[in-house]
Amino acid sequence: MAGQGHPAVEKLRAFLRGLKPGARALLIAELERGLLQGASPAGAELVLAELRRSLREGRTFAARFDDSARLFFQPLEPFLVDDIPEHRHRGRLARTALEPLWLWINNTLIPDDAKVYAELVDQAFLTGDPDRAEHAARDFQDRVLARIQEMLAGASDRDRGRLSVSLGTTGAVEDVQTLRGILRARDALAALAMQLPGYVSVFAGPTLDTVKSQLDAALGRESDLFLYALVLLMSRLASPWQLIRLATEAADSDDAKRIAETPYGVTIDVVLEEIDRRVRELAGDLKSGRGIAVSARLKDIHDALRGLRSEIDLSPESSWARQLAVLHADIARLLSAEIELMPGRVRRLVRPRPSKEISPSSVLDPHEVDEAEALIVFVLTCRKYASELAINEVTQRTFNELQHLLDTGTRTLLDALRAAVPAERAFRLSQVDAAVRFCAKVFGKEYAALLTKAAEVAGQAEQRKVAHG
Repeated sequence: MAGQGHPAVEKLRAFLRGLKPGARALLIAELERGLLQGASPAGAELVLAELRRSLREGRTFAARFDDSARLFFQPLEPFLVDDIPEHRHRGRLARTALEPLWLWINNTLIPDDAKVYAELVDQAFLTGDPDRAEHAARDFQDRVLARIQEMLAGASDRDRGRLSVSLGTTGAVEDVQTLRGILRARDALAALAMQLPGYVSVFAGPTLDTVKSQLDAALGRESDLFLYALVLLMSRLASPWQLIRLATEAADSDDAKRIAETPYGVTIDVVLEEIDRRVRELAGDLKSGRGIAVSARLKDIHDALRGLRSEIDLSPESSWARQLAVLHADIARLLSAEIELMPGRVRRLVRPRPSKEISPSSVLDPHEVDEAEALIVFVLTCRKYASELAINEVTQRTFNELQHLLDTGTRTLLDALRAAVPAERAFRLSQVDAAVRFCAKVFGKEYAALLTKAAEVAGQAEQRKVAHG
């Protein structure tokens, strides 16, 4: 069962999921560095997105799904979103909603058919016949679809309430309706998926014209496909916000009012929801300290906000402009709180300490140094995008404070290293090493190299003092 994935993209996903966690983490770091420096290879955004997804899947129920569930949900893959079910996304399902849906299908909707289906899939894989398993999955999808349509057609408010209790989510009815919509459009979406390009780095020019023609032709035959086709296309875009170019193309204008009058106006809603999701995802990464490509994610958000502002003329009274204003405020509040943490974290590591506070042969915690360095990089990234993200003042103030802290503090650290007794020398040296790393980010490699040379001279002076003593 091909689902809606492009063959090349599906092969890439399978390869990335087979990597060990350590290898995935290293690859994420390298791709993020390339993206921020503008030297990333073609398709880096797609690879980074798949790596993020695979890391998150490793922390969810997905690993516990058996073959029958994975085959059943395969057509939904382009429409799954890493979010909680309470946040609605047009034409998409939260990945965490799959488990309650699967339990509901097996225990309540059609339990007898579900049992037969699971046995068929198990037998098919035992005998090495994956085609038979895929055929069983398609047949079971059809049965589930028919039962859902029958259930929703005659559902009362009480029935809908029971459904929410069964699934345990506030958006249970909407989730079931989305499942129904995707299964109903399964074959048409699969056909469209094969026509669309597997990956689009820049959605403009001839590519935009060709894709819009493909969408218009498909949607003319299947009006129910519209929203799902847009979400499917968005999953192929290196920059999902570029989906809005379909709207400006359809309206032949960047005026928000004219765009809203076309069917493609919904692309603005879809993109705004995606930006909102990425902002919450960024907040989660910052709060947890995971740091999964945080700087690159910040760049994605910045580019999306700038793209919306520059490509669409949003009048202040439009609902889209109000949504965008709320997003800007949320981002500024989130980033400001994180930015203001940075000077204190750095100061705690490089402040001069009296000898009585230093245990013999101790050193700074390397993890704390790594985290502080990552936070400096994060602030530098924020500084780069400060204007669009409305954080100019806090970013500049914090950066000036950091510069002053390092510029004045490193001289004191060198003096302390020069005068250090043997028992505290390792700690003094670890502080200088941390300061060198931080200065490389703030002042550049040449400055850090000079500081390294000064540290070597200071260390030699201390050794000479010991030798002559």
